[in-house]
Amino acid sequence: MPNATLLDQWQRITSVEDIPILGARVIKAIVGEIAIFRNTDNEIFAVLDKCPHKGGPLSQGIVHGKSVTCPLHSWNIDLSTGCAQAPDEGCAKSFKVKVEVGEVWLNREELQTPHG
Repeated sequence: MPNATLLDQWQRITSVEDIPILGARVIKAIVGEIAIFRNTDNEIFAVLDKCPHKGGPLSQGIVHGKSVTCPLHSWNIDLSTGCAQAPDEGCAKSFKVKVEVGEVWLNREELQTPHG
């Protein structure tokens, strides 16, 4: 069972197994839709589901390594930071992620703070 600090600062989102490998699951939050990604190394990433270029749905993109390629215009977004890889510029909001005993948790404060 998670400790009290985890429960205070973090919100359980889903289990790792509910996120497809090389895919994403979308959740709704105050800040907007968030795409939770899982790569082949079972690493979990969370970014706002809007490409910084034209707002394309990153959750529908192709995951490769620690990046996702936007389905609209093929921008490559670093899942660790949410930032486009050169020569493209711009960032989607990324979120801190914790994985505890196969469960994915996101920071409560980040879930409630609009991206500006």
